[in-house]
Amino acid sequence: MGVQIGFVGTRFAGTDGVSLESAKWAQVLWDNGHVSHWYSGQSDRDKATSMVVPHAYFGHPDIEWINRRAFGTRTRTPDVTQRIYTLADYLKKTLYEFTRRFDLDLLIVQNALCIPMNLPLGVALTNFIAETGFPTIAHHHDFYWERDRFSVSAVTDMLWMAFPPALPQIQNVTINSFAQEDLSHRRGVSSILVPNVLDFENEPPQADEYSSHFRKDIGLEEDDILFLQPTRVVPRKGIEHAIALVAALKNDKCKLVISHASGDEGNEYLQVLMDLAESSGVDLRLCDHQVGDKRAFDADGNRIYTLADAYSQADFITYPSIYEGFGNALLEAFYYRKPLLVNRYSIYVADIEPKGAKVISMDGYLTKDVVSKVERIIRDKAFRDEMVDFNYEIGRAFFSYGVLRRKLRALVTNFTGQDNL
Repeated sequence: MGVQIGFVGTRFAGTDGVSLESAKWAQVLWDNGHVSHWYSGQSDRDKATSMVVPHAYFGHPDIEWINRRAFGTRTRTPDVTQRIYTLADYLKKTLYEFTRRFDLDLLIVQNALCIPMNLPLGVALTNFIAETGFPTIAHHHDFYWERDRFSVSAVTDMLWMAFPPALPQIQNVTINSFAQEDLSHRRGVSSILVPNVLDFENEPPQADEYSSHFRKDIGLEEDDILFLQPTRVVPRKGIEHAIALVAALKNDKCKLVISHASGDEGNEYLQVLMDLAESSGVDLRLCDHQVGDKRAFDADGNRIYTLADAYSQADFITYPSIYEGFGNALLEAFYYRKPLLVNRYSIYVADIEPKGAKVISMDGYLTKDVVSKVERIIRDKAFRDEMVDFNYEIGRAFFSYGVLRRKLRALVTNFTGQDNL
């Protein structure tokens, strides 16, 4: 008999890591007869199985009001405390309603009990679980101690209480070994490591007639060499290294394309990159308005492509991140069989590099050797094909849905006794 599962988060919409990974979990659970329902402040999930509570979204004005007064200072006023607990009580009532409405057996909390983007929701979840003993899997993507913006806080008491809570009804899940060790050291809480995954059991779709227009629509020629930076434009992505690489190749056919926008972190870094590209003689293209969640046509009749379309047309992937919680773009490069450059960020060194993947790696700065290796990949198809085929098999072995299925089997069985995953 299938288990009724409730996913809880601040947002299940778009292409952020939490939304994408939760959808993969739900797919694996659904394939084995378990039904997923969704509680969040923003949602693009099926309305029939969703409950949208606006105050659960971290971008709600009331939550932003709290965050401005909770972080960057050491003390808070009584009205801040009152506002947090008033909203937490309200959200707790909606959680009771959510579990009753869909007759849930199990909660899977996505990132809402580890990073305090929404303090009232974290407090509400903690109190709800403590009061009901509700079986809960807490999937932690980012901890607050990993982010500078939360290092100065007026809500340390709440962070210790709820981010995450040390409750016996919760099974904790971390996405990398450093986070697993940190959680144990800081909270005395054990966790199961479940890496981010892709469906390596099924080959990616081949480029088709629709995706073949991508290059032309972003202003490239068919024989241009497309370097894809498949990330948001934020400083920790280290995109200046991608610009330096393309500049060092000294090939006018090499074009650097960025697939995503800056998001909510401002455009200052983007302007720095544009100035750097211009001074370096690098042809930098921003195509965030032409890449979306699904294929479509905009109001002017222009094609909107998926990220998969962009990958299908790319020749090389740049991923020179300074820090990543895991590294979805790296797995995507493996999946779509594309060669890539990786800056050896800590999680890559600890959890991915030991698996034996074949990538061009750099240690914080670009060298002539790195540039030479990229040049060889571009011109030597046999060498390139051997590399990307090997990486696909690494993905299949260590980062596939089969891996997720085995991990979820243990987590769900611990609560239900049902071994049907």
